[in-house]
Amino acid sequence: MAIANELSTGLLVLSCTFALSGCEQPGPSPTETNSQAVTTTATADPVAVEKPVAVEKPVIDAKNWPLQPSPIARTPAIESKISALLAQMSDEQKVGQLIQADIGSVTPKQVRDYYLGSVLNGGNSAPGADNRVGAKAWLELADAFWQASTDTSDGRPYIPVMWGTDAVHGHSNVKGATIFPHNIGLGAMREPELLRKIGRVTAIEMQVTGLDWTFAPTIAVVRDDRWGRTYESYGEDPALVASYAPHILQGIQGVPGTAEFLRGEHMLATVKHFLGDGGTVDGKDQGDNQHTEAELRDLHGQPYYSAIQAGARVVMASYNSWFGEKMHGFQPMLSDVLVGRMGFDGFVVGDWNGHGQVKGCTPTDCAASLNGGLDMFMAPDSWEKLYHNTLAQVKDGRISKARLDEAVSRVLRIKAEMGLFDEVLPSKRPLAGKFELMASFEHRAVAREAARKSLVLLKNNQQLLPLKANSKVLVAGDGADNIGKQSGGWTLSWQGAGNKNSDFPNGESIYAGIKAAVTAAGGTVELSENGRFAADAKPDVAIVVFGEDPYAEFVGDRAHLAFDDGRGLQILTELKAQGIPTVTVFLSGRPLWVNPELNQSDAFVATFLPGSEGGAIADVLIRAADGSIRHDFQGKLPFSWPADATGALLNVGDANYQPQFAFGYGLTYQDDVTVAKLQENSGISADLVVNFSRYVHAGKAVSPWQLQLIDDGQVTVVTDPLQQSAQGAVTAKATDRLQQEDSVVLNFVKTASVALTHSQQASLDLARQANGDMVLELEYQVLALPAATDKASTDKEAAKILLGMLCGDKCKTSLDFSNYFSTQLGKGWQSLKIPLRCFSQNNPDFKLTAITHPLLIESPAGFQLQLARVRLTENEGQGVCGGE
Repeated sequence: MAIANELSTGLLVLSCTFALSGCEQPGPSPTETNSQAVTTTATADPVAVEKPVAVEKPVIDAKNWPLQPSPIARTPAIESKISALLAQMSDEQKVGQLIQADIGSVTPKQVRDYYLGSVLNGGNSAPGADNRVGAKAWLELADAFWQASTDTSDGRPYIPVMWGTDAVHGHSNVKGATIFPHNIGLGAMREPELLRKIGRVTAIEMQVTGLDWTFAPTIAVVRDDRWGRTYESYGEDPALVASYAPHILQGIQGVPGTAEFLRGEHMLATVKHFLGDGGTVDGKDQGDNQHTEAELRDLHGQPYYSAIQAGARVVMASYNSWFGEKMHGFQPMLSDVLVGRMGFDGFVVGDWNGHGQVKGCTPTDCAASLNGGLDMFMAPDSWEKLYHNTLAQVKDGRISKARLDEAVSRVLRIKAEMGLFDEVLPSKRPLAGKFELMASFEHRAVAREAARKSLVLLKNNQQLLPLKANSKVLVAGDGADNIGKQSGGWTLSWQGAGNKNSDFPNGESIYAGIKAAVTAAGGTVELSENGRFAADAKPDVAIVVFGEDPYAEFVGDRAHLAFDDGRGLQILTELKAQGIPTVTVFLSGRPLWVNPELNQSDAFVATFLPGSEGGAIADVLIRAADGSIRHDFQGKLPFSWPADATGALLNVGDANYQPQFAFGYGLTYQDDVTVAKLQENSGISADLVVNFSRYVHAGKAVSPWQLQLIDDGQVTVVTDPLQQSAQGAVTAKATDRLQQEDSVVLNFVKTASVALTHSQQASLDLARQANGDMVLELEYQVLALPAATDKASTDKEAAKILLGMLCGDKCKTSLDFSNYFSTQLGKGWQSLKIPLRCFSQNNPDFKLTAITHPLLIESPAGFQLQLARVRLTENEGQGVCGGE
């Protein structure tokens, strides 16, 4: 091939990616194995990556990247339109086109006044600041922004605004939409054609609400599963990801060269994040990628070649850096490679204030980013100052007029291709307002098909599955009747936390699906979250559903891969002790070390994050009433499953590849394979692991954190179900909430303190989380209050209940929550969310970069607090800082 002639020796050129075929009918990756051995080493290397010796400060040489022409030719009509607009536009109007503001920080009037080219709704933004508002409100706000942007009464040219959103697994910000499995599950399907249907459904439902641009798909190749965005990737193999990209992209956008491209049922997509976000050191979000140029090209670049060839018109720059060079301003990649070699002719959009991380920049001032190849700033709350600074830089020449016009042209070209200049109000478009299409029968059927095909069977000893439909089935675990948990992050909100089943009017929980399948055949189903059942109601089999709580970046980053919520294991162990066969349905956004849980399970299903169609699990696990198999397992692991919890890099093709379950592994009902007992040495020392986001879970401190009782300067670590402080001022008693001893009652007999601290005196840096508006969440109920909190009492000072943090022996901040807790008595279980910024704002000298005690509770006698969980999570607007 002519393309290959320009490549340096050793570059692997995959035919479906670099031969520009679009990968219409990709076969399985050459690394996939149908072998059913539990630990299987692939015999072929899918990414035969050359590994030159890395230099201290490598450089990108664009000539080392394949040369690919743009697949979409420019048209004279659109080019003439762009030229005419540029001739009419002032510098002010041009700069406005390059700025995207968040709907929570901009009004329609400001969009008009500043000529803004785009708005977005971030993960926690929605019309009226209500993440659970209905579809109608989205359409109404889309009209308001459109009308403001197209008000030409002052003689400005007619240039409509675009609205972008993170519709990453369906139109997942909108209540009532179809929620598909996250990409990790879609990667397990090995059926890229189904992605076209998923993309089409997503595009249709978005257009019902008047939106026209999604920040999807993610085509990252994740090489370190500790990254909190692993579930947004289709897999660890670049060939697999590259084969998927064209299908999901064209499902959303349509096929280039056809009348439906970016029109009709189709709309604008975004491929992200360019480049190397899945390969940062230690899997750190927004971290540094230190792969060689060849690895960057061959591992992370492949999907972009196939996506651009399939018609990608927007690429989102990545937060990560490459050997310290932030991608948001890195011209060798954004301009020389992406545009000059990959043939990209759309526009490059930034990520949330990502330009502010470029050296010498801030969120409100970054000429370097635009000069480096970024075409549109995503400046959610920084947009106004950024607008003024960028305009000044254009006026004084720091940003050339040529570069300004180039960026504006790129944005206008895509708007023209989308038909936005056809003067059609969002609510007047063909699909707008057809709310019956949201989670329609057809759309839900696509989601259900995807969910059942995404399931991976890791273990099925004695061929326990599929289950007889007329069985007596116990369904247990906190994920069983929890649509929010099975849907994961980026669902209704950024982190996906706090969602209830009622927030999914068109969804079905895993339990509900099992109940429907079993009872229809004459069987019985009992739901028991803690796995307990009456003595006379022993089940034939138990299905235990548990796994990771929803998360996104920040919260999702991990230091290890141990699954450290012991509740599921406790249930499994108790059931096995009673001779009850057990089936685990494991919900997770990545492979995790779960050998103890696997050993206590007769069958184990890696369910990943299946979305709102929980009935898909029953489709595969439960036989039909006549005993036939309704659906077999199809899923194959898109990521290697670890044999220990260390988090050491584990990817198919590695020289010393020793997974627990190999990439491509997945049993079917035709396989009679016995998984022997697995070793239970995690390979990590719990005391040396800093778990920066989970502190108390099920009433117990999460290792390596300790719950300490403090009185008279003496510290007692809680190690027993009933623990008393040195002088008896405060006690901690393990107490049942939903299952045995899954909460702790803190009883302040006298004035005392309770603290969380690291067992090895390690400290946390929570500055980034504070900047991301994360909160410290306590899940609790108040059982009793100090006498002085009675409203008739005058001794308020003595009754102060303080919540704080420490950053060393003489570094402390405390917030007064006396008044807050005085209103909570008798209200049952509640969630308190304290924004991290509250702690630093209360004490300007407090160091969020060196937290030694992420929670300190100080109280006088009489306060009784039952505590189930303490963790970091997102702020959905309910955060409070205490006070009167």
